[in-house]
Amino acid sequence: MKIQTNPSGTRSIEITEQHLETIDRYALLTNLTDSNGIVEESVLDKLKLNVRSLLEGEAGKDRQLLDLCLDVIYNSNMKAFGLNKLLMLYLKWRTDRQASAQPSEEEASTEETPEEEA
Repeated sequence: MKIQTNPSGTRSIEITEQHLETIDRYALLTNLTDSNGIVEESVLDKLKLNVRSLLEGEAGKDRQLLDLCLDVIYNSNMKAFGLNKLLMLYLKWRTDRQASAQPSEEEASTEETPEEEA
């Protein structure tokens, strides 16, 4: 999956399933934006500071977190516009993942319970 990182569409960053799983594991995008929901450069700086703090601890040994930093967060093309697109992609990915993890109502209603013999 690619996210567009500038309004003109000339720059993009490749996002993998592994990147999204790492974002989810460390809850990197949770409580990142202010109440207004606007993604600005200060929000990207906040994310970078949060990640830097993780890297200084035990999580710094996690190769997937390092890959996410190199490939996405600290990518020279990543700006506030790109972070907004990443946030939107992550929310869609998470919603799709949760929907596929829940059994459908049809499957749940077809499950039969054993009947007692009289």
